[in-house]
Amino acid sequence: MINKQIQMFGSPATSMWALLWLVAFAINVNSSERKEFQFKHHNNEEMYDAILQVREKCPNITSLYRLSEDSVEGRPLLVLVFSVHPTEHKPMDPEFKYIANMHGNEVLGRELLLKLADYFCEEYKAGNEDIVKLITKTRIHLMPSMNPDGWQRSTDDGGSNYLIGRDNAEGVDLNRNFPDLDRIIFDNEAYYKDINNHLMQMVDHLSQPVQPETKAVMQMIMSIPFVASANLHGGDLVANYPYDASRYGNVQGEYATSPDDDTFKWLALSYANYHADMANPNRMPCRGGDINFGKEGGITNGAKWYSVRGGMQDFNYLSSNDFEITLELGCDKYTKESELEKEWNRNKNALINLIWQSHIGIKGIIKDAATLKPIVNAFIKVVNVTNGILSPILHDVTSVQDGDYYRLLTNGDYHVTASMDGYLSSTKLVTVENKFHSEAKILNFDLQPIIIPSNYSKKRKRLANSNTITGDKLHVF
Repeated sequence: MINKQIQMFGSPATSMWALLWLVAFAINVNSSERKEFQFKHHNNEEMYDAILQVREKCPNITSLYRLSEDSVEGRPLLVLVFSVHPTEHKPMDPEFKYIANMHGNEVLGRELLLKLADYFCEEYKAGNEDIVKLITKTRIHLMPSMNPDGWQRSTDDGGSNYLIGRDNAEGVDLNRNFPDLDRIIFDNEAYYKDINNHLMQMVDHLSQPVQPETKAVMQMIMSIPFVASANLHGGDLVANYPYDASRYGNVQGEYATSPDDDTFKWLALSYANYHADMANPNRMPCRGGDINFGKEGGITNGAKWYSVRGGMQDFNYLSSNDFEITLELGCDKYTKESELEKEWNRNKNALINLIWQSHIGIKGIIKDAATLKPIVNAFIKVVNVTNGILSPILHDVTSVQDGDYYRLLTNGDYHVTASMDGYLSSTKLVTVENKFHSEAKILNFDLQPIIIPSNYSKKRKRLANSNTITGDKLHVF
């Protein structure tokens, strides 16, 4: 029974206790009357129960998987998927994810994702056109809690402490525990300009042991071709975007620009402008002396606010094709239970609108022109040529398992080049005009394989043998 509801992701070393826990919840959902969603602080058992109830109510558009590692204390890390093809990637449908409760004492995002799951299920069944379209065209992953152990510690302490429960059970801040790819990209900008993406292969050391929760999410990021995502936090009210780390050390107020600065500002504004209050210039800052982000459109560059090394946001951008932002959802970390329904209404439209942004820019399929087979790991390079000004965007994305690629871009004119070893590259001009809640423009590429004559090797060998050195000149083929 449990295997029909929960797909194991990767190869977890599963404790019998944790497995029995999930089985018990599955039995509870099957045997008891399903309840209406309640705005409350769901404890860990109730969180799993709520996820399984949605899975039961909407089996045709949901799947459930468990990450490769459990939390330090053995709690499963579950992800609920919404899609008309929930168990697999479909070419041309972008993948989006929300991860909440990374800091265990920041709880609003956890409750918002549980409600969002319930809302998607109910509205899809009710025929809400926008939600049906979104779920039909997108594969959406919701992870309500990355740090259930920290949530338990914070809750047991009363939820009033600014630090208790923030870290995992080993006392590690998970948002400082990812490999520091900012260090690598900043070095590459100076010395290896062509290497600007998928940087995990360049990691030569780790500053600290990777925690099981971090390891599980890293495997998720590297295994699923996410296009856009957000991680949900609390403690302020702002949409934060890369880079999170300062280029020049912990320089206060340094704006660390990424190659996709315009696109990241678009993503951040797509949340802030649809939130009830985030972009309101007349609202007060959270605390005296804090930055009034409302006067800045409700968005901020991460490093300009404060520098973070080893964060999940920049790791996504620099290790994969995923454009991630960080959402600070409110001044309080442990939101009062009486405020949860109000906060859902303040955030609902923004949560949905941000998912739609996985459809901006262009997408397509890259194929071998001779065989018409998809080409995996081809590079997509982009130059912004709007108004006749050439501005290369020095961050490439790659095609995924079916040759499909997704390149988030703001409105404008672009030269887009598809390239792959063994093929002639191809460049096309495209005008991007992003429309409200619509799919990205399709731009396909058929790459011509480079054909090497059958007698090429013999000629090369003969000419190489005839190479001679005369004076200071070397004659080579």
